[in-house]
Amino acid sequence: METESEPYVRLATLRQLHQVVAELNTARSLADTLQTVADGAITGLGYELAAVNLVRPDGDLVVAAVAGSAGAEALMAGRVGSRTSWDRRLSMGERWGDLCFIPHTEGWVLDDDDVPQWHTAGPAPRFPDEWHPMDRLFAPMYTAANGGGELLGVISVDRPRNGRRPGPWGQEALQMYAFQSAIAISNARLRANMQRALVRLEREQQALRASEESFRQAFEYAPSGMAVAEMGGDQHGRLLRTNDALCRLLGRPASGMRRYSFSDLVHPEDIGTLLRTSAEGGRAELRLARRDGTYVWVSLRNSVVADTTDGPRFLLTHVEDIEERKRHELQLAHRASHDSLTGLPNSAELRARLGARLCSRPPGSMADAYASSGVIHTDPRDAYGFRPDGKEPFDGLDGFEGGLPAPFDHHVHLVAPADGPADDGSKGLAVLFCDLDGFKSINDRFGHNTGDAVLIEVARRLTSGVRDGDTVARLGGDEFVVLADGLGTADAEDLAVRLRNAIIPPIRVEGRAVRVGASFGIGWASCGMTAEEVLESADQRMYVEKRSRSKANRRAAG
Repeated sequence: METESEPYVRLATLRQLHQVVAELNTARSLADTLQTVADGAITGLGYELAAVNLVRPDGDLVVAAVAGSAGAEALMAGRVGSRTSWDRRLSMGERWGDLCFIPHTEGWVLDDDDVPQWHTAGPAPRFPDEWHPMDRLFAPMYTAANGGGELLGVISVDRPRNGRRPGPWGQEALQMYAFQSAIAISNARLRANMQRALVRLEREQQALRASEESFRQAFEYAPSGMAVAEMGGDQHGRLLRTNDALCRLLGRPASGMRRYSFSDLVHPEDIGTLLRTSAEGGRAELRLARRDGTYVWVSLRNSVVADTTDGPRFLLTHVEDIEERKRHELQLAHRASHDSLTGLPNSAELRARLGARLCSRPPGSMADAYASSGVIHTDPRDAYGFRPDGKEPFDGLDGFEGGLPAPFDHHVHLVAPADGPADDGSKGLAVLFCDLDGFKSINDRFGHNTGDAVLIEVARRLTSGVRDGDTVARLGGDEFVVLADGLGTADAEDLAVRLRNAIIPPIRVEGRAVRVGASFGIGWASCGMTAEEVLESADQRMYVEKRSRSKANRRAAG
């Protein structure tokens, strides 16, 4: 079963991975890009040693960058391994998606081949997934996802910092990183070609004609979309020329594309991002409209091109399809914020949602009442802004120290309904803390598989018993929390009874019927409290309710 700390580890890993992926495309040259790839495997993926082996024009692979060890860099950098030896390596061992893992029990046959390597002897693993110094892990970089296209190179990594072989999360992160590295290397090569073409465009007419053909080929046959747009004048931003890759990406003919600018095609929510992108060296990630009305995520990168010396200037835009990366990012973000067993929001996501509704200022102060009332205060002052009596109208009142209150911040303050037997009709954000009764005995008697099945079914019943806008989260173990807004005291108590009654019916697991009960504690979120304080309040009320029911059951039994 998943530990409560794992989502935080995943979030930290996801942030590091996003940072190193973002840095891949900021390198200014191919050499810098290759070194950034090696460094990113160390800083973002948690390995102590990484090497980037780049495919040369003759097919062999050269060690182009090493990170993590000065000794390994001195021994390996610049050395070449034959393509035959590399193909042999990539066909051995275990396949982890696109990754190739060769355990030390099989890799000894590779000790004498011509591939540059850095390994040290070590004792046998103490447990099954312990990393051995002679283990080898390779991440091939292809020009297309899922191992398709041409092989650009191989990232080899060694010595995970945690001393263990990477699990499914680490394998997927390394595989995604290798794919993004392949894109960055391809883009670095493309940028190098484009920069050389731009230099030739600034020279004499003969060089200009020669470079125009080079530019045309690089533009037309680029694997990602490219466009040339006007700069300045009434037609600023209008597309003058687009390549086949961009037309295919957007599902629009080249002739039709000339009627638009990127501002006509961008998603309404991303127009601000596009306007903030500078012409020279500007980058942006946004959505562009396809012909069928759908949108695709792209990365735009701009550069300015002069047609001739001191002649018209045009905007050259490189458009990269990042739909797959965005989809992976959303999947990773969902996994980091949701419980892997039940699919419910996890503890971190619950606290984030609850914290978003709270503020540090308790509601009900004079300043809040003034700010939310919409009343216009007239304050007679002289030409220099002073009142005749020398006093401010709100001096001495709570929330108005120093004069007029701050403008209304559009935050809807949460107020807990009045605590007492009578329902005063006020509404608030109810926090129902649920703890299962009898779950531990099911786990102990029938095993964790049965316990997991019970948790999944309880999650389903809780989700079915609330409204669409409510939140059901798994806090950890057999504890769940429900956030339900707009409820009064009686409404919250009725909801707790309905959910308890929904959990009580038998749950059938592997041919047997098991039962669990549930104890609910009802707390209320109120501004001025933290998310932890709200959850602790509901938790304490749950234990009060659990103890009172236990006493009632003992009295009934006596």
